[in-house]
Amino acid sequence: MILENMMTTQMRSHVICSPNAPAGKIFLPTWRARSSRRVARRVLSWICAGLFASIVACPAGAQEAWSPFSRVPRDPIEQGRIDSANDPAEAINRDIFKANKLFDDIILKPVARAYVERVSPEMRQGIHNLTNNVGEPVVFANDVLQGNVGRAWNTTQRFAVNTTIGIVGFVDVADTRGRPHHYADLGQTFGVWGIPPGPAVQIPILGPSNLRDAFGLATTSLGGAFALQGTIGSAVSYTQFGATAVDDIDYRSKLLPNTDALEKNSKDLYASIRLVKAQLRAKLVEEGKAGRVSSDEGSSAEAASR
Repeated sequence: MILENMMTTQMRSHVICSPNAPAGKIFLPTWRARSSRRVARRVLSWICAGLFASIVACPAGAQEAWSPFSRVPRDPIEQGRIDSANDPAEAINRDIFKANKLFDDIILKPVARAYVERVSPEMRQGIHNLTNNVGEPVVFANDVLQGNVGRAWNTTQRFAVNTTIGIVGFVDVADTRGRPHHYADLGQTFGVWGIPPGPAVQIPILGPSNLRDAFGLATTSLGGAFALQGTIGSAVSYTQFGATAVDDIDYRSKLLPNTDALEKNSKDLYASIRLVKAQLRAKLVEEGKAGRVSSDEGSSAEAASR
């Protein structure tokens, strides 16, 4: 149960950016046009260099996965154990984890508990549906990049039906018509292509990740920041920003029973969360390779994305 749903407020396809960027979770300053492009290029070059280094330096077991567009299935549980053990910067990661845990205890967890107590289950479900709908374009783009035509068509139908009949996604009409939600992001796409995850990292505020997924997260954020320009782009950015903020609270509230149990029973919370996260991401990659779209897929894939 914990493996299917556990996660910190972390790895998603969204990243919280400046007001002119798409929804998500990394807080970036509002730069001027020229300096923003210069800094973005520099950041991306650093991440690209790190990604290349991770491919070269990753363990032999992970090296076997390097085969672009390979669809050879792997056991996500075992693969997650291998990926989780690749943590050369563990000392630094543990320090960041402690700061993230403090942020969660002081801000996220109390807000999530208040959200559960004061918002009806029906309203929370509607909010969850709406924020899923806001993220469907990103899901579609990654379905296409992965070569998953069936999943891409499923996502297109969901977005069209829920945006219109479903009141901008507040009601998940598509799910009742056999079009279930699935999750996809750029980190998963890289995994489907055969790029190994690389070393484990802890991202401030966002929590546990790996170098491959962190690169995908940053690329999605910065790409959206440049794509959404002008009045219409700003309107879309603000809409996504608000939807993501609410979705973060909604998702954290769903995780409360699992995180409470893990904190109570785990002897090493850092290692436990790192392992669970690695296994969830490995499972998400396997789902992308298989190209499955089923009602059973939604919960695990969505959990892995966050």
